[in-house]
Amino acid sequence: MCFVYRLDKSANALEERFEAEFIHQQANIFFDNPNPIYNGFINPKMPVITHSKPRNIQFFEWGLIPKWAKDKSFQKNTLNARIETLSEKPSFRDSVNHRCLIPSDGFIEWRWLDEKGKNKQKYLVHFENDLLYAFAGIWSVWEDKPTGKLIPTFSIITTEANELMSFVHNNKKRMPVIIKPEFEKDWLETGNITMWNDDLKATAI
Repeated sequence: MCFVYRLDKSANALEERFEAEFIHQQANIFFDNPNPIYNGFINPKMPVITHSKPRNIQFFEWGLIPKWAKDKSFQKNTLNARIETLSEKPSFRDSVNHRCLIPSDGFIEWRWLDEKGKNKQKYLVHFENDLLYAFAGIWSVWEDKPTGKLIPTFSIITTEANELMSFVHNNKKRMPVIIKPEFEKDWLETGNITMWNDDLKATAI
C-alpha cells in the first residue's frame, strides 16, 4: 500500500517537470514545510494534477470522500484504491473517470522482520537521483452539507507488488501505480496505464 510518501522538491521544480502552474497561494505555505514526508492518516492537502485541469497544480486532501459519504471520517478507508476493483467498490466507482497525477519523489514502506510485524525495517523507495514522478490517482469533490464547503480529495491507485516491492512490502505485497513520464498525459486523457516500476530502488532508513 502507500500511506506515506515524500515530496522534497520546490514549487518551481514541480511546475517545470509537469508543465503546469500552481493556481493559488497555498503553494507558498506547503513548500515552507521543513518536513517533506507526508502521512496519509492526517489527510494532508497535497499537490495534484487532474484530467480536467492538466495545466494547473491544485491541492486536494489525501483520502477520497465519495459524494454519498456522511462525514470526513470515511477518509481513513480511502488513502489507496486497488486497481483490480476500482469499478466495483462503491467508494471509488463514481470516480473511475476522474483521473489525476500525484507528484512524489519517494515513498515509505516497512518490511516485516517477523511474521507478526513486531519488528520492521523502514525503506525509502525511489528512483535514481530522487527523480520526480507521478502516482496514478483518482479524485472526487465532496460537499460538507452543514457548511456547504466543497472539499476535493484523492486516492492513490495501487497494484500487485513487483519483485523489489514484494521483498520490501512482504506482508501485503502491494505498491502504488507509478506512471511512466511519457505516458502521464495518456493516463489523464484516456485512462490507459503504462507503469514505471522497473528502475525503483529501496534504501533502508
